Amino acid sequence: MPLSTPSHDLDLSPGSPPVLRAERDGSPEEWAARHRDHLRAAVAEHGCLLVRGLGLTGPDTAGAVFRRVARTLMPDREPFAPRRSYGDDVYSATKWPPTQQMCMHHEVSYAVEFPGLMLFACLEAPASGGATGLADAAAVLDALPAGLTKRFEQEGWLLTRTYHDEIGASVAEAFGTDDRDAVAAYCREQAIDFAWRPDGSLRTRQHRAAVLHHPVDGRRVWFNQIAFLSEWTMEPEVREFLVEEYGVDGLPFNTRYGNGDPIDEDVVRALNEVYEAHTVRTRWASGDLLLVDNVRTAHSREPFDGPREVLAALADPVRLADCAPTAEVGTS
Repeated sequence: MPLSTPSHDLDLSPGSPPVLRAERDGSPEEWAARHRDHLRAAVAEHGCLLVRGLGLTGPDTAGAVFRRVARTLMPDREPFAPRRSYGDDVYSATKWPPTQQMCMHHEVSYAVEFPGLMLFACLEAPASGGATGLADAAAVLDALPAGLTKRFEQEGWLLTRTYHDEIGASVAEAFGTDDRDAVAAYCREQAIDFAWRPDGSLRTRQHRAAVLHHPVDGRRVWFNQIAFLSEWTMEPEVREFLVEEYGVDGLPFNTRYGNGDPIDEDVVRALNEVYEAHTVRTRWASGDLLLVDNVRTAHSREPFDGPREVLAALADPVRLADCAPTAEVGTS
């Protein structure tokens, strides 16, 4: 259906996210400023929007467009893998092996404050693969087995992390500092249980709700990273190496039921199968802009060949307490 600007037609082809082909007159940031309300309205209606033909060519231009569309950008805290910072809360995509799938997730869904809007800019599209998949979180919740969702609704989920210097995000990359007093203050403020290990590593546990209500329209959504940050989503040889090196309790990240019970491999497989059944995708083209309602829509990244440069910004922070979580939030 068309946006309120007649010359802008929204392509709603099955299997693809909504696509808007920009008829640009002036710079990308000028175009974004003029059409900001239309872009945000489309995201509110559909959960995501791909803008094609905007001609984003570098970090400065992408950042300027991000700031025109978003209400406010926010820093990336507690990342599970490092990113490159371009300043002013503009980042590279998460560093993740190009041959491995980055499974469906909601950005920073393990925090008590997370982005309501994600913005992505493709500066260089890969030769093949590398699509950002998208899945409607309300539809995913409805499709999951009722018994499974009931337990997670009641108990929530538990994220355990161990910060090693050798793999994943370091303490400094995750918390913005390696000062132990500052890290401790952050963890207490964010309801994260923490302990420094004798080898100098940091181990954390945080208990979060798995099902929320969208802060604007109130719809129930499956909002978490239970499958993505599970040991069972890792490549088998990677998991085997990490377990041998650090032990199951020392994995860089893992997820459990809210009461601490381990999550079986078949549960994680079922979650990923439902995500796949509800995934829409389209190939990136250089210059694209993608807007994602981070509460309503999960996103992924598929394996790719060749160079791929996608920038990201986290925007419009939302407090977990404002989303009527179905389980008590805190440490466990």
